[in-house]
Amino acid sequence: MGDDPYAGWVLVVVDAQKGFDDPAWGARNNPACDDNIAALVDDWSSHDRPLVYVRHDSTEDDANLPSAVLTPGAPGNELRDYLGKAEPHLLVSKHVNSAFHGSPDLHAWLLGQQAAGIVVCGITTNHCCETTVRVGANLGHDVLFPINATFTFDRRHPDGTMLSADEITRATAASLHDEFANVTTTAEVLAGRARPID
Repeated sequence: MGDDPYAGWVLVVVDAQKGFDDPAWGARNNPACDDNIAALVDDWSSHDRPLVYVRHDSTEDDANLPSAVLTPGAPGNELRDYLGKAEPHLLVSKHVNSAFHGSPDLHAWLLGQQAAGIVVCGITTNHCCETTVRVGANLGHDVLFPINATFTFDRRHPDGTMLSADEITRATAASLHDEFANVTTTAEVLAGRARPID
């Protein structure tokens, strides 16, 4: 354990659910995301570090909105298959963007675990992952954010122009890095080189 650079660090996998494969969400980026999340889960599991899965249980009652596929009982609500290879220490259900506003209470659980910090990955980069990073940092947790273990979708700007998923990801990285988290890569985390911000 003494040689493990992430001893006591918790991997938080946000909303890695089948419903995000629905074409109604639009064009996505980062096809390597799922492999990167799976690699992080495998690494955490092999080192017996704490593992948290977060599931978005949508309360959306408009079936025409993409988020309706995340409603409990719908096939899209299910976690992605590769997460079944490792049993989480905690499963959080939420209805909003932040994993810290769900049940059970993630912040209280992390305090009880005396967590050294959190590594956040999942779907989507700029919504539930980014919000979880921001809230987690504001609550006093050290945060690593391997951003290539996330993906997002193209979004329309209020001025009518379209922002690509890659542009949105770059904006998220610039907003979070050295302010809320160390925005890093999966490879850096797996190599033990990603460190929290000072």
